[in-house]
Amino acid sequence: MERAEDTICALATAAAEAGIGIIRISGEHALSVAGSLLRTKSGERLDLSKPNRVRYAFVYDNEEAVDEVLVTSFLAPHSYTGEDSVEINCHGGVLLMQKILSLCVRSGARPAEPGEFTKRAFLNGRLDLSEAEAVSDLIHARSEDAIRAGLSQLRGSLSRKIREMRKILLEDDAYIEAALDDPEHISLEGFSEKLRLHAESLLRDTEALEASFSSGRLLREGIRTVIVGKPNAGKSSLLNALLGEERAIVTEIEGTTRDTLEEELSLKDLNLRVIDTAGIRETEDPVERIGVERAKKAAEDADLIIYVVDASRPLDSSDEEILRFLPGKKALLLLNKSDLRTIISEEEMKKRSGCPVLSISARTEEGISMLSEKIREMFFGGELRWNQELIICSERQRKLLQNAGEALRELRRSIEIGMPEDFYTIDIMRAYEELGQILGERVSEDLIDEIFSKFCMGK
Repeated sequence: MERAEDTICALATAAAEAGIGIIRISGEHALSVAGSLLRTKSGERLDLSKPNRVRYAFVYDNEEAVDEVLVTSFLAPHSYTGEDSVEINCHGGVLLMQKILSLCVRSGARPAEPGEFTKRAFLNGRLDLSEAEAVSDLIHARSEDAIRAGLSQLRGSLSRKIREMRKILLEDDAYIEAALDDPEHISLEGFSEKLRLHAESLLRDTEALEASFSSGRLLREGIRTVIVGKPNAGKSSLLNALLGEERAIVTEIEGTTRDTLEEELSLKDLNLRVIDTAGIRETEDPVERIGVERAKKAAEDADLIIYVVDASRPLDSSDEEILRFLPGKKALLLLNKSDLRTIISEEEMKKRSGCPVLSISARTEEGISMLSEKIREMFFGGELRWNQELIICSERQRKLLQNAGEALRELRRSIEIGMPEDFYTIDIMRAYEELGQILGERVSEDLIDEIFSKFCMGK
């Protein structure tokens, strides 16, 4: 794949007022581009040839000082991109940062495309593709668990596992090829059983990694959580309690909530995308009826349904309709209004729903603190063990693992029906190549461009 030869620059921090802004420059002429703008306090041109040092300097526009800055240079290949790179730490005024960026462009750099620095790190062999994708996951992480998962992959946990699997496949393929070329000295007797055991082990690995995508997606995107219940059960009050603010309108009038309301929140480092819905009931109001249908649709697509029951009132036909909807879905039932006299017990609702049940008061926030523990238990078995468990967050990786698994199943079938050994190599190499694409081997330039276009500017 072609390596970039031009020099790029971008703002590596947000284009908003802040204490510090960082201008990043990378490429063959990074040192000369930056050097043309920078001078020491005494007015001499700044020497950037000695790397990994922080230098105090001034940015100049011709003979006019623009800003006082701190500058760090990195020489190829010992930089993030694998190229000569310079980072200018300036004062974080928007106009000032744009001024310095325009001076970089005037001096010979061009504005970087989104994700181009990390793309260059991949093209220059500083990161494989799975590690590059982890950079994006880290930037967009919304919980500590997501940070741990992203950092683990960035440090090569997935890469090492994939390379170990490919090494086994390559060694098996090489042995078969050698035996077919030199049958007098290399025997294939008994090798089929050894290969079958390898295929079984590798298949377990691919299936485990593929299965981890569900957890990885939830960590990256958040658990899509829909709050359902009949009118005035306390759904909006629950959302407000979780958010810590009066976001949803709460009144004693039934049918106040007529549409879905979506909010994102962290519940003890558990990222949730919470959707408050219209109360589910039979209604003649055409607007409310639309809200009820949207509530049902949101519940169909949810990762988690939180069913709020008014424990101070008997169940009615609306509750019965919701209860019929729950089987086969991941749901948590909340008996609300525990601060009042309740007539519905946890035991009764556990039997009726088959779901975990908690007693809470959305008004006083009693029991709300137990929600995060219960949800974590439902989705992650209480706690993910990051030193033992690999998590993938990319749909691309999941699909490639699925393809590799299919190849390994075909290999297993070929062994079981006694196909000639040269047929084995077809499936072995297919699995090998599918796994290799996770690391970025033999991927198209269009795919590379698509992946990195989703990165933020300056990364």
